[in-house]
Formats: sequence, structure tokens, C-alpha cells
Amino acid sequence: MRNRGHRVIQTTPLGTPLSIGIGCRQHTAAGQILAAVRQALGSYPFEAIRCIATIESKAQEPGLLEFCARYALPLLSFSRAEVAAVRDLPTPSAVVRARLGVDGVCEPCALLAAPAGRLIVPKTVLDGVTVAIATSADGTARSESFEFNSLNTR
Repeated sequence: MRNRGHRVIQTTPLGTPLSIGIGCRQHTAAGQILAAVRQALGSYPFEAIRCIATIESKAQEPGLLEFCARYALPLLSFSRAEVAAVRDLPTPSAVVRARLGVDGVCEPCALLAAPAGRLIVPKTVLDGVTVAIATSADGTARSESFEFNSLNTR
């Protein structure tokens, strides 16, 4: 399936490393983030998650940091410029554009965290948390070069 410039693939091997892009409201609890991630994962195993990625303005959210620490997942953050450079998102958001100056958070961050990546789950929304899932063409994720619980800003 083709969707506005980025391939959205519905099938991929279950063992493929997954990069999870997350956007959330301020003060979102770790439990809300977990529920949204589980919903987006569907039949993909939680253990396949290799990293969590977000925009730098969300990278210090306590709930997001707690979620990453609880599950030993590295958190990558990307600058507004990096996020804005990802074009033709499947589900751009006028609200995010007005608040943050970019067309979206979860989809571009998931793609940025997966080298030469493609979306396998476009933006899903649950309780104020947006989640998108990407996988890289070669089966790697950027997190492999980062240590757990380090905040990596670009």
C-alpha cells in the first residue's frame, strides 16, 4: 500500500527490530504510553522494540522517561529541523503544526530512528498518545549504537 510518499507495510517478520515513534501531551503517565504502544503493536511482540523516538521538546516528559526506564528502552530525540525534514507523512496534523511547527511527531521520529526505514504501523492515537512504528530495510535500529537510558539529542 502506498500512502502519500512513504510506504506503509502491513506485514514484516515478527522478529524484525522495531523503532517506535511517540508523541504525547504534557504530563502523560507511563501507563498511558504503555497502553498506546501495546495497541499500536497489535501482533508484533513488545520484545521486538529496539528504541523509542520523539521530538526534543517531548524528550524530558516524566511519563516517557519512566516508560523507557521501566522497559530498558533507549530514548532518542530529534530536533524540530530533523523532524520537519521528513516529508509526505501519511497522517500530518494541523494541531501539531500549530503547536510545534512540524507536521507530526510519531511518524517522522519512528522513521528517523529506523535507518532507511519504512512505516509498518502509521499513526495510532490512544488517550492523547500518538504512536507509529517503523522498521529499517536492513533490520537494524539506531538504538544499537546507544546505551540504555541515555537521552540522545541530535
